[in-house]
Amino acid sequence: ITALSYAEILLNQAIRTYGADHPIGYPDTAYYLPVIRCLSGEEIKTLGDCVPVLNRARAQVKENFRDFTNARLAGEATWYAADIIEAIRYIKYSPDNPLHVPPWTGFIGDPVVRQYGTKMVDWTIPGEVLILGRARDSKELARVVNKLMGMGFMIFLCDEVIEQLLEEGVKLGVDLIAYPLGNFTQVVHCANYALRAGMMFGGIKPGLRDAQRDYQRRRIRAFVLYLGEHDMVKTAACMGAINIGIPIITDQPLPEDKQIKDWFIYEPDLEKAIQLGMELREIKITSIDIDAPITVGPAFEGESIRKKDMYVEFGGTRTPSFELVRMVGPDDVEDGKVEVIGPDIDTAQPGSAMPLGIIVDVYGRKMQEDFEPVLERRIHYFVNYGEGLWHVAQRDIMWVRISKGAYEKGFRLKHLGNILYAKFKSEFAAVVDRVQVTIYTDEQKVLELRELARQYYKKRDDRLKELKDETVDTFYSCTLCQSFAPTHVCVVPPERTGLCGAVSWLDAKASYEINPHGPNQPIKLEGLIDPVKGQWKSVNEFVYNNSQRTIEAVNFYTIMEYPMTSCGCFECILAMVPECNGFMVVNREH
Repeated sequence: ITALSYAEILLNQAIRTYGADHPIGYPDTAYYLPVIRCLSGEEIKTLGDCVPVLNRARAQVKENFRDFTNARLAGEATWYAADIIEAIRYIKYSPDNPLHVPPWTGFIGDPVVRQYGTKMVDWTIPGEVLILGRARDSKELARVVNKLMGMGFMIFLCDEVIEQLLEEGVKLGVDLIAYPLGNFTQVVHCANYALRAGMMFGGIKPGLRDAQRDYQRRRIRAFVLYLGEHDMVKTAACMGAINIGIPIITDQPLPEDKQIKDWFIYEPDLEKAIQLGMELREIKITSIDIDAPITVGPAFEGESIRKKDMYVEFGGTRTPSFELVRMVGPDDVEDGKVEVIGPDIDTAQPGSAMPLGIIVDVYGRKMQEDFEPVLERRIHYFVNYGEGLWHVAQRDIMWVRISKGAYEKGFRLKHLGNILYAKFKSEFAAVVDRVQVTIYTDEQKVLELRELARQYYKKRDDRLKELKDETVDTFYSCTLCQSFAPTHVCVVPPERTGLCGAVSWLDAKASYEINPHGPNQPIKLEGLIDPVKGQWKSVNEFVYNNSQRTIEAVNFYTIMEYPMTSCGCFECILAMVPECNGFMVVNREH
């Protein structure tokens, strides 16, 4: 009731100031006011459109809050009110007059939701956690949040916990998948993020509440940590989360009549609360021990290290560098061996540059030469998973930075090798049995071995030049996104990646070897129907049987007829322009 009354006051003031026809909405979204759009289906475009929504929301609030259904309806009404309150705040927004300054995010736009879509699809992000309120102990909160970041969770933060974490030096922001939303009703930006994911990736039509609830329960594995003293608005917002299948764990004692089994639960210990939330949402994480003094996890992949924050860098345009993954025999690799040849970074001056060569030798009974570049590209991700580490490019133009913060925590080059060893062993266990990492900083040795690495690169490039659609008899499927988009099926040929751009033919082939029952399956090219348009009977049958029998045919070499399916991961649209007898490419926001 408090949130609804506040929304009505702000709405009436806004209508008096701007008029009922004044537009309302958030920046960078195609979903109007997303919570309302997703749950009721309404397109809220003007201030006047908000009036009947608030009237209806107030009507669904009943006095008997002890009834579970009534409590959930009150929670939904609170979300509607919060969505309107926050959208009104954005009336005065402009890029030159932002509502929030970094690291505070406020509303998170569609491009960011899509940016992390692939990581949600492939479970790199295993789940989402909303932390709101105030923790009893800032240091304990920081420790728990760092642990969540190390496990790869997407984290939403609201109220005093943000200041507590910033005081403890925890890095937050969009690039770290840890969103400090703001205070009070800004908690709704977590809800509208989750609901947009259902529409964007799951193809759920506006207004299909039950479908959204089912999707959130199955696919957006989220839970809430409700910390500190309770108030009516926060508790009502939590009921809104429960309404779409997200459980609440609080550190405040709950009387028996206020506890809701598996939905509203008391657990005073934060570590145990995290474990309980993961159990409630069936989030399974296989932890690996990495001998490094920094936190390692996907949350740090987007972290930038500017020159002023850098302790030392390698490669780029300043020094020679290279990285190489090579397949070797069983007698040429010592599993777990990490060796640094040359001076370590503690011999360098802050802000200086050193040469760097990284050789990862792998042996596996199922390992193939074709998998070398697939594994080699993962070096980029694995290095970036380290807090205070930064890696761009690949091969002999790669560029690495180590931050002053990482150095001060005791990070040295041996720890870089430890990260690579642990990640290759855990993520490629099906094809890799032994891994050895050698890191070179001696310039003469780096230059010498770089020439050897270039021979490997050339051999692979020559092989790729021969790899054409016409030279293979098998394409590969990719149904990784089906957990988000149930009828979407990619078929990946050698000359084109999957729709997301993240899966090549070699990637899919390696994935099949690693997990024969996984999302990448071989499709033998049989029953040629049209050689010009690129249509095969075997591909049609596979797509039909794996798209819930909705897609009957696919052409590979024309967009005019039977194009491949799409999901929410794409960022550009190719369209025919008859006026110029050509095609145009536009970003999807256009």
